[in-house]
Amino acid sequence: MERKFMSKKKVVVGMSGGVDSSVAAYLLKEQGYDVIGVTMQIWQDEEREVQEENGGCCGFSAVEDARRVAGQLDIPHYVMNFKEEFKCRVMDYFVEEYLAGRTPNPCIACNRYVKWESMLRRSLAIGADYIATGHYARIAVTPEGRYAVCNSVTSKKDQTYALYNLTQEQLAHTLMPVGEYTKEEIRGIALREGLTVAHKPDSQEICFIPDHDYAAYIDREAGTRVPGRGNFVTADGQILGQHLGITHYTIGQRKGLNLAMGRPVFVTKIRPETDEVVIGEAQDVFGDTLYCDHINYMGMAELPKPREVLAKIRYAHAGERCIIEQVGEDIIRCRFLAPVRAITPGQAVVFYEEGYVLGGGSIVGT
Repeated sequence: MERKFMSKKKVVVGMSGGVDSSVAAYLLKEQGYDVIGVTMQIWQDEEREVQEENGGCCGFSAVEDARRVAGQLDIPHYVMNFKEEFKCRVMDYFVEEYLAGRTPNPCIACNRYVKWESMLRRSLAIGADYIATGHYARIAVTPEGRYAVCNSVTSKKDQTYALYNLTQEQLAHTLMPVGEYTKEEIRGIALREGLTVAHKPDSQEICFIPDHDYAAYIDREAGTRVPGRGNFVTADGQILGQHLGITHYTIGQRKGLNLAMGRPVFVTKIRPETDEVVIGEAQDVFGDTLYCDHINYMGMAELPKPREVLAKIRYAHAGERCIIEQVGEDIIRCRFLAPVRAITPGQAVVFYEEGYVLGGGSIVGT
C-alpha cells in the first residue's frame, strides 16, 4: 500500500550540496510543500582550508552549493550545527569498532542518529511536519500498518540497506521523493531546471576520511590505544608472519597482506583479544550462519517464529535467501540457504521481503 499524504505541509530537506538532495528539494516544492533547505555542519575544529579539502558531503563547498541551489529554487536555506552528535555517534563509533576488531558502517550510524534523530528533532521543534533527503529509497505503509523503507525504482542506486535502522516515528515524518526516479532521470531534472549542481559527481568516500586511509585516521584519533603489530596465524594457531595492527584489516581481505604464501590467501577472522589476524584459503571466507544483535524491526513488529527472507550482509551484496530465527533476547540467527562470502562483524545484516525492509541488526559473529 502506497503512502498517502492528505495535505502539503512544511518539510525540511537535508541538502548536502549534491544533485540528489537538490532535486529532492525541487520535487517537493513542485508538489506544493513549504520547503526549507538545511545543510548539516558536521566538521570539527579544522581550519577552513582543511574543511574545504576534507569536508565531504557537508564541508564548506557543500554549504555553498546547497545555498546556491536554494537561491535558484527560492527557498530559505540554513546551516544546522551537528558537530557534537556527529563526533560521538559516527566518528568515535567508527574508531571504537575498529579497535574492537569489527568493521563498522558509519553511514548507517549517521543516518539513524544524526540525519534523522537529531535533524528530525530540531526540524519538528521549528514547526516542520517532515524531513526529506535525496536517498534512493521509498517509504510505504505495509498491510500490517507499519512504515517501511522499500526499494527505489533503480536497483543500481538503491540505498535501503543503509536505512534499515530508522524507527517508526522517524519514518512517519520522512519523505524520500528521489526514490521514484533513476539517477539519469534525476540529473535530467537538474539539467532541465538549470541547477548549478547538475553535473556534480557523487561523493564516493566516507566524508571524514576522504583519502580512504582508515588506519591512519584511527592512529591519529586513538593515539596510544591503537594496537601494535601482531601475528598472522592459521585457524589452528600456526604463525605465518607479522601484521601492521588489526585496524588495517577486514574479513575477506586479500590485498595488502604481504604474505609470501605462493597462492592467494584471505583474512578469515580478527582476534582483538590476542591481536591476531587469522588467514585462510578462499573457501574459508564463506559461511552459512551469522548472529546479529541491536535488532531494529521495521516492516515486521516481531519475529515470533522462523521466517524465510532475503538478507544482505553489506551495502553492495545482492542478497541471499535465509531463515531467520530469534534465539535470545535481542539476538537473531540467520541461516543462509547457500554460503555467503565474508560475513563481517560490525557490518549490518538487513532483511527484505518483496522489496520491503523487514528489519536488521549488527553482525556479531558466525
